[in-house]
Amino acid sequence: MNAKDKENMSEFALIQRYFKTLSEPAASVLLGIGDDCALLTPPVGCALAVSIDTQVEGVHFPHNAPAEQVGRRVACCALSDLAAMGAQPLWATLALTLPQVDSAWLEAFSRGLGAILKRFHTTLIGGDTTQGPLAITLQVHGSVAPDQALRRSGAQVGDVIYVTGCLGDGAAALAYLQGKFQPEDAACTYLTERFYAPEPQISAGHALAGVASSAIDISDGLLADLTHISEASGLGATIYIEALPISPLWCNQVEPTQAQHWALTGGDDYQLCFTLAPERQLPQSQAWQAYPIGVITQTPGIIILNHGQPVHINTGGYEHFR
Repeated sequence: MNAKDKENMSEFALIQRYFKTLSEPAASVLLGIGDDCALLTPPVGCALAVSIDTQVEGVHFPHNAPAEQVGRRVACCALSDLAAMGAQPLWATLALTLPQVDSAWLEAFSRGLGAILKRFHTTLIGGDTTQGPLAITLQVHGSVAPDQALRRSGAQVGDVIYVTGCLGDGAAALAYLQGKFQPEDAACTYLTERFYAPEPQISAGHALAGVASSAIDISDGLLADLTHISEASGLGATIYIEALPISPLWCNQVEPTQAQHWALTGGDDYQLCFTLAPERQLPQSQAWQAYPIGVITQTPGIIILNHGQPVHINTGGYEHFR
């Protein structure tokens, strides 16, 4: 596409060309992309779970990151919030801020975004485009039975703390992408995939709805996000470092303390952290796994133990404003 084509493409034409195909027919969508509003029919008897997530170039993904990978990442990260509530994805809206209209970039971005939305049966129903520094906002909508929605505030003393997969992958991947960590080839492939397509734990969230006492997705780091559960529940927690699941693909290529630090404080893992009463049966599934890593306690605050010895960690996770 030449410069003149870029200048002449209208917002409507851009949407029609690159995103109309992501608006697949769905019984719940009476009117999708192409009007001032979408018209929707929520599932009978369900509450709507709504979340919004923004990804900014240079903050949430590297400058000049491959567009298709960016599209996959945007969708995966947003859908993770629905998983944390035990909700089933339904719809999404997209707000896209672009420095300029770039045909190749938009085609690749749309392909990556669409692949994830289609996989999780999520229909793009509308959005907005504007000009400026590259920033992408995806709002996702899902459904969940009101009495089964997972919350942060339900943990009880004695509940076992679980996570659904390896921790520290997001931090290790970022270090690799920034050139600060050079692992072996197999780890490079694994970490790139984990950064750009962190698996939304939709199956786990659905299985845990009405079963787990609390849940949250790990976006800002285990300690930071577990703190949200403990504070919302008015309780504390003890974490056992030796129980943390860390991928063997990369953890033996850094110092153990570095791997543990990434697992405890690194963001972008997008696993679920949830609590379960010890007498409750953990749902069995081949689609996801759960690893016990600690216990909810009466005294507020997070205690970290390494083979029974207290450990002090300097930071509690990623924060946008410091």
